[in-house]
Amino acid sequence: MIRIRLRRTGKKHRPSYRLVVADKPSKRDGAFLETLGSYDPHADPPLVTLDAERVKSWIGKGAQPSEAAEKILRRAGVITTPAPVRKVVAPVVAKAPAAAPVVAAPAPVAKAPVVVAEPVAEAPVAVAEPVAEAPVAVAEPAAEAVA
Repeated sequence: MIRIRLRRTGKKHRPSYRLVVADKPSKRDGAFLETLGSYDPHADPPLVTLDAERVKSWIGKGAQPSEAAEKILRRAGVITTPAPVRKVVAPVVAKAPAAAPVVAAPAPVAKAPVVVAEPVAEAPVAVAEPVAEAPVAVAEPAAEAVA
């Protein structure tokens, strides 16, 4: 597949980009087929120079712009059709089945018939009579000897 994408040029911490046509598997700064323009994000406003006829020619041949290149081409007015909705698909990770704890469904509880017991006749309770206390003898204090 042919892509229209950005190729990084410039200094460290001061990048500028070239808009190039390249095969999709080639590296970002690797081999390319043609240079279509340049993009300087540090200029105020960002500076874009394009060969619009060549861009339209490559898109007509089936070249797909990358997301960043598509934004630049839309701002420059080269692409005017609405942007396609890109689906983000999460990678599927195969998980080994984990030994999940076996939880048995609770067994239905059978309702037992309710039995109402008849009141039981109470046995007579013997009440003990209070015990009379024995008289307590109080000792008188002994007379102290006078010395």
